[in-house]
Amino acid sequence: MDTTETNKRPRIAIVGGGIGGLVLAGMLHRQGMPATVYERDTDLDARAQGGSLDLHPESGQRALEELGLADAFAAEARPEGESLRILDPRGNTVAEHAPEPGSGTRPEVDRGALRKLLMSRVPDSAMSWGRHLTGTEELPAGGYRLYFADGSQCDCDLLVGADGGRSRIRALLTDAQPVHLSAYLQLTIADADRRQPHVADFVGPGSLMTLGNNLNLGAQRSGDGSIRVSVTIRTDEGWIDRQQFGNAEWADVVARLHALFPDWAPELTGLINACDPGSLIGRNIEALPVGTRWQSRPDVTLLGDAAHLMPPVGDGANQAMLDGIMLAQAIAENSGDLAAAISTYEAEMLDRAAEIAEGAAQMEKVGLAPDAAERLKSFFA
Repeated sequence: MDTTETNKRPRIAIVGGGIGGLVLAGMLHRQGMPATVYERDTDLDARAQGGSLDLHPESGQRALEELGLADAFAAEARPEGESLRILDPRGNTVAEHAPEPGSGTRPEVDRGALRKLLMSRVPDSAMSWGRHLTGTEELPAGGYRLYFADGSQCDCDLLVGADGGRSRIRALLTDAQPVHLSAYLQLTIADADRRQPHVADFVGPGSLMTLGNNLNLGAQRSGDGSIRVSVTIRTDEGWIDRQQFGNAEWADVVARLHALFPDWAPELTGLINACDPGSLIGRNIEALPVGTRWQSRPDVTLLGDAAHLMPPVGDGANQAMLDGIMLAQAIAENSGDLAAAISTYEAEMLDRAAEIAEGAAQMEKVGLAPDAAERLKSFFA
């Protein structure tokens, strides 16, 4: 290997092949800066990718444009998915957002489809699948050695933690930990238009949210023809484990979910009845303290949820994509000076994230407040 060339190009390791990590890898490779993505999944289809995302012009869509994927995104996106209805527990619509065709600015795209688009900008040789990170070691001359569950290891000059809300890399920079906010249950109605046409008509082309006291019920269209039904409840972090939904008969699961919504309109609780048996997935919603910061270092940094985990109100994925663009840009503009690149990137990213996280935290509080429906009605008005 040409050592002169190697010295010019830092060894960049990106831990995590989610949306933010793929944006960063794609941009670095477009700039002639090799980087390797270490992803614990064995391939792109190893697990379900979740629901759809609305991409914002100034962040998610900007990233796709800079990657040369604007046209490909337009072919995958669903502008009609931007439609949103907000209801109260009686089934009354209190607010509605339904842009005229062609006038919307935040079209929806399925998370799986988005990852495939981003993968098209990352060389196959740059993806290292099935790499479960188990530890890191700081090297005497700077950089890190990474250890993986399969016994392999690698060294890098710059380590980027793109490994999500429970990031292992975050601990190298800060002792900040995510704080529990609520419990989240997701259920699925597959092939909804054919199998549950009345429910499909009720949900409409986009999504709906019904807001109650410390409890929300939602539904969202996906591009594969399914509808994802969600239940969010303000409770302690052990609530999901105590329910043991996975050990219960499906009829019992449905009955217990119905018990959460006494006196709610039947067309709302009917969403639960329509869900496919065994489709329930539960997880806790967490967020990092707003304004989480750390002392900049030249050989390690974070992006996306690893850096600024926020309540899921529509900003997280968009900010992760923008992080990837901004970090790649800082590395390109500070060629040969990783310390300057990282400090430049983090100065912008941490300020931006703090402002957006504050807004997301306020939205999360409003969304589960006793008067959430009326407060959002005023907001939309």
